[in-house]
Amino acid sequence: MKVDWKGVFPAVTTKLKDDGSLDQDAIRHGLNRLIDNGVRGVVMMGMVGENAQLTPEEKRTVLRIAVETVAGRIPVISGLAETNTGSAVQFAKDAEAIGVQGLMVFPGLTYKSDVRETLAFYRTVARASKLAILVYNNPRGYGVDLTPDVMAELLEEPTIEAIKEESYDTTRVTDLTSRFGSRLAVVCGVDDLVLESVALGAQAWVSGMANAVPKESVDLLNLAVSGDFAKARELYRALIDLFHLDTHVKLVQYIKLAENITAGYPENVKAPRLKLEGEERQKVIAIVEKALANVRNLSK
Repeated sequence: MKVDWKGVFPAVTTKLKDDGSLDQDAIRHGLNRLIDNGVRGVVMMGMVGENAQLTPEEKRTVLRIAVETVAGRIPVISGLAETNTGSAVQFAKDAEAIGVQGLMVFPGLTYKSDVRETLAFYRTVARASKLAILVYNNPRGYGVDLTPDVMAELLEEPTIEAIKEESYDTTRVTDLTSRFGSRLAVVCGVDDLVLESVALGAQAWVSGMANAVPKESVDLLNLAVSGDFAKARELYRALIDLFHLDTHVKLVQYIKLAENITAGYPENVKAPRLKLEGEERQKVIAIVEKALANVRNLSK
């Protein structure tokens, strides 16, 4: 299956039991729920999916569950977040063998590579499999910026097809789309910049909060891509405080709590993260409930 980089691609949470082990039933149920609500692909084990906290075997188990559950209905994209090029290459090969359709490739973790090193890393990973590649650009989080000049060199690799743009600079969307056209799909990677990104040419969105509000996220993107910005703005404003939670250092806990409220899934996280407590927890609950009320009021 070729990946069509359009639509909502939730960065899927990894559901866990109280003891920290994988909740395989919840993972399967969650994937079916997302598909039923119209998402166009799923990204397993991105940062929201706690990639860095999972063991190598857990990562591969999550992918097997996803491939079996999705069963070809939509593309399955796997996050690839490794600390060295050798393990990244092995993971790419394993993911291809398991049957995913693409990789969302983080820069090498724990080391801020320079441009030469960054190019070498991505080229090596790209050549390790035939999978479609979505490169992950989050210079704030990882200290590596995949600028348009860097992308011009990376696009010599035919499997590099898309960029998850998370630089928080919307001019990047324009720069990338004007320079590379249809050769590069620009994917919004920040929930609270999705409307702005679509207005400038993005047609896909890797979203954290789509786990909690998949239908509303799909509706929002569809309205924007179709050009109905009046209705899109109304829905965006109703959800914006919820989307702001996606940019916080505790976004995993926030998204899992929101998903627990809207769908009942466990909010357990891998240590060193801890579940929210006290005033912080109540604040997030209030934001989620207010956003849901805002959406209900729109339909009246």
